Amino acid sequence: MTTSHPVAPVSAAVHSTAVVIGLGRSGQGAARLLHAQGHAVCVLESGQSPALEERARGLRAEGIDVRLAAPLNAGAILALAPQVGPVIVSPGIRWDHPELERLRNLGIRVEGEVVPAWQASRPAPWIAITGTNGKTTVTHLVSHLLNSNGIDAPMAGNVGHSAAELVLERQRSSAGLPPWLVVELSSYQIEACPQVAPQVGIWTTLTPDHLERHGSVDRYRAIKRQLLERSAVRILNGDDPDLRARASSWDRALWVSAGPRRELAAGLLPHLWIEAERVWLERDGQPIDLLAADALAMPGAHNRQNMLLAVAAGLEAGLDGAAMEAALRSFPGVPHRLERIRESGEVVYYNDSKATNYDAAEVALAALEGPMLVLAGGQAKIGSADAWIAALCRKALAVVLYGEARHTFADLLRQGGFPGHVQLCEGLEQGVPLAAGLAGSLGCRAVVLSPACASFDQYSDFEARGDHYRTLVLAL
Repeated sequence: MTTSHPVAPVSAAVHSTAVVIGLGRSGQGAARLLHAQGHAVCVLESGQSPALEERARGLRAEGIDVRLAAPLNAGAILALAPQVGPVIVSPGIRWDHPELERLRNLGIRVEGEVVPAWQASRPAPWIAITGTNGKTTVTHLVSHLLNSNGIDAPMAGNVGHSAAELVLERQRSSAGLPPWLVVELSSYQIEACPQVAPQVGIWTTLTPDHLERHGSVDRYRAIKRQLLERSAVRILNGDDPDLRARASSWDRALWVSAGPRRELAAGLLPHLWIEAERVWLERDGQPIDLLAADALAMPGAHNRQNMLLAVAAGLEAGLDGAAMEAALRSFPGVPHRLERIRESGEVVYYNDSKATNYDAAEVALAALEGPMLVLAGGQAKIGSADAWIAALCRKALAVVLYGEARHTFADLLRQGGFPGHVQLCEGLEQGVPLAAGLAGSLGCRAVVLSPACASFDQYSDFEARGDHYRTLVLAL
């Protein structure tokens, strides 16, 4: 099970110039991978800052051309070299950007940053995970299940390393490409990588998100579905209302449910389900007792769904129930997703920075015991906050709001009839000590950073936000 795939050969020198748009983690990874394959590479970045200058210096030292303060412009790209292509796009850039459309109309190949990684990793199979919420937890779980049982299965994509970084690292190592790659993919990445056809595709949940980018829930759903339709094995969450409502539209899929088999919708046949605190597997028409339902210690019904999705992938990789139960019991949890930071006095502090929308934040509230104090704020997204506010009314005695969304959220809480204390501040530096004082005086059992927002008003990503929160809490 530990055999690895041969390393894909480095191509001969290529006459065209590959252009990478964006100098973030994924852009740097794609640039280095393409350069290693023999491409001349030019990276264009619209911003200019000391941090970007430092990244640029690193790439230039490797022989990669980097141009800062270079806005996305089709004419400027075409002027870079006699032959240009492919143009590699980072996830933060709209796939329907007018300048990208212009390039396509001129016959230039435009691809997402995942595509070079996919091409360079052939024939290693991918387990690809997508969904509105839960995908990061499932990605960590799948990688942990396989690695704990001697199967080399590193994770990458929308979590940790970019896929290109991982593939290049493994190509350069003596180990070569691994037997499996576990890759988390966002809707931004999926719409830009139509070539990617995983061996196993997992869809966790679907609720409205990224509507400011995709325009409608139907478009957002269609993008996610494309990945699953290209997957040889399709694993779906039968407890998600949106996915379940469209069960009849799938000609083949493996459905999992954290509830009893008899409670599933008519016509939906489960592959895995939970009954009498055991996980059951349907095989050849017979139910098989697979493992204990309490093997995963993470709180919340949603994490039982996540566990079953990961177990379904583990079965596809050849693992049995006993091996997976042991691995699940040793799972340390996921940073930034209901991450327990510390207990001070009688108050437990949790980092849920991964909750970047209302639905994810509502899930966290449901998973933890109240009464609690919630820190929320950042860059607000389009969507309905009603269910989130209702959960705050049930579980929270106070809410501390910070960042760009603080006044908007204060209005939402007032309109939603939130009865508890509401405090506003500029950032987490002020918010964490304020929350600590309020929680102690009100008798809260927990303080939870669960922003219900993107992080980009004050941080580079949700991980930076969660790391800052952790530092502030540990310094209390």
